[in-house]
Amino acid sequence: MRLGAVLIAAMGLAACKAAPGAPAGVETVAPPPPVWQTIEPGGETLCATGTPYRFHIRVGDPERVMIFLNGGGACWTGDHCSLDTEPTPYTPFAEMDANNPALMGGVFDAGNPENPFAGWTQVFVPYCTGDVHLGTKDVTYTTSAGEEVIIHHRGKANVQSALDWVYASREAPETIFVGGGSAGAIASAYYAGVVADHYPQADIVQHGDGAGGYRAAAISGILGIWGAFDNVPDWPGFAALDPSTATVEDFFRITAAQHPRVQLSQFNNVDDEVQQMFLALMGVTDPVRALLRANMEDLAADIPGFRYFSAKGTDHTLLRYDRLYETEADGVRAPDWVRALASGVEVASVSCEDEEGCD
Repeated sequence: MRLGAVLIAAMGLAACKAAPGAPAGVETVAPPPPVWQTIEPGGETLCATGTPYRFHIRVGDPERVMIFLNGGGACWTGDHCSLDTEPTPYTPFAEMDANNPALMGGVFDAGNPENPFAGWTQVFVPYCTGDVHLGTKDVTYTTSAGEEVIIHHRGKANVQSALDWVYASREAPETIFVGGGSAGAIASAYYAGVVADHYPQADIVQHGDGAGGYRAAAISGILGIWGAFDNVPDWPGFAALDPSTATVEDFFRITAAQHPRVQLSQFNNVDDEVQQMFLALMGVTDPVRALLRANMEDLAADIPGFRYFSAKGTDHTLLRYDRLYETEADGVRAPDWVRALASGVEVASVSCEDEEGCD
């Protein structure tokens, strides 16, 4: 594992100001914000088309660790996976701007005083494999034009490289937040359980951001194409699972059964346009709002501690954007809810449907 170039967060240094208690006229320079460092792990890691993988860390409090699985679409056919498809429905390279936390706001803005994760160690896991971070196979697809496309679905190997850094550098953290946006949200419940295996003493909070509306018969087959159920932990829930009928929500149920202390949660906009688009690619035309409501009700019934925050609007994901600080539902502000969740404070599920409605 070698340390790559340091990425300076996209924010200016704080202005000079008088230090508290300093004599009049004496100014000190505020410390610069922490910087992102890039790790290029090598080994079995790889992006979809064979380019190298990398992840990013921002060192902070060793007792509080945030692991974030980035999003960026998915692919499961030759036409979906081919880079000739425009627009390409997934992010194929680790070095793209979409995989750079230094260019993001929300919980990655170290200068925002409302940031729920200010001062935490942050591990940002880019996404470039088209397999919601769960793939274990190299697959040869054929496009509708007859061309072969080889895709390296190495999601699990890539995430494991970032987890290995955490395991080596953080011996016994008190709190670990395993979050994910979009495709990363689908995998976040699974990896929260994996992390809980390694840190049984830690308080672990999972949060999936923008992937709660997927309810489609095609999901089990797509997960199988990627090898999502290969190389899974030796948990009874996976042994009992029928891969031919598996759903995204099964990752939540299995982790909850294996590690009941893990706090599981989701955020979604009820009319998320990106989720609606991917549902259409899977042959589903039902409104995402209704599918989301059904999934949240199912999880809440199956997992007593599961919590969700459903806000109005068509936006896709929250944590990576400054709209985190402007979003609310039923009188509850999203940043306050996330902060309480990450701190181990009991929160209630929140939905715009509990107030005047989501329109």
